[in-house]
Amino acid sequence: MPASPQPQQIIALVVRHNTPGVEEPVSRIRDFLAAAGYRVVFEADTAANLALDNLESMTVAELGVQAQIGIVVGGDGTMLGIARQLAEYDIALIGINLGRLGFITDIALDDMLPQLSSILQGRARREERTLLEARVMRDGALIFSSVAVNDVVVARGTGAGMVELKLSVDGQFMYNQRSDGLIVSTPTGSTAYALSAGGPLLHPSLGGTVLVPIAPHALSNRPIVVPDTSEIVVELVSGRDISVNFDMQTFTSLQLGDQIVISRSPHTITFLHPLDWSYYHTLRQKLHWNEYPTNDGRLK
Repeated sequence: MPASPQPQQIIALVVRHNTPGVEEPVSRIRDFLAAAGYRVVFEADTAANLALDNLESMTVAELGVQAQIGIVVGGDGTMLGIARQLAEYDIALIGINLGRLGFITDIALDDMLPQLSSILQGRARREERTLLEARVMRDGALIFSSVAVNDVVVARGTGAGMVELKLSVDGQFMYNQRSDGLIVSTPTGSTAYALSAGGPLLHPSLGGTVLVPIAPHALSNRPIVVPDTSEIVVELVSGRDISVNFDMQTFTSLQLGDQIVISRSPHTITFLHPLDWSYYHTLRQKLHWNEYPTNDGRLK
């Protein structure tokens, strides 16, 4: 069991919505934490969507101020959503995966209580991840802003033709690019959409930002990694039905002449992993490195 915490130490629980059978593992987590003396508080939308009684709940902002640790039960998408909202607060996050282990939700359901016990006793690997922030400027006025854990993506809509983007880094013109769009990714996001578009893998501790064209017209438009201290400006030159999204969760439509100004956020996200967690093991597992099919068709 975890060592007795200080009185009223709060642990927040965030759970993926509309997941059949999720109440059983969530109940086990809640009872385990309560027995250890923690005050367990559910994020408000989570509480509204769980078929459990007697749930104490708070808004994300209230949890950000009052909770010390957040436990996220779901997948990487659930973690991305809450991490973006909690980025401005000093709260560490633990990810418990409801399906196959994710890149950032890395604790399996069948091992969750022993792992939580170890982590809450301080036997954990602590890791900080950077975020991006972006401002959408129209005629010199701010019309939208948000942050991203994985990526900021400028892309055309379904059925629309190519877009032309003017790209500048730290005030220096880089190129005009005709393509289906552009992915601007953190090292965390290098294993997401950027990877599927041909971008490189970046270790999370690296200080870089990846720029990955989506299906560029010129094959010479290749992915490039720039310092994460850079300010990147993407201007819409031509095209239609264009939008910018943040982690595929927040969207806004764009007009020609709009500029998306992207830089590293001053905030970071802290993840708590089991002591035996390894980024390279995660890559091997998720990308199936060094696996080969056995006689029954499974991967070994």
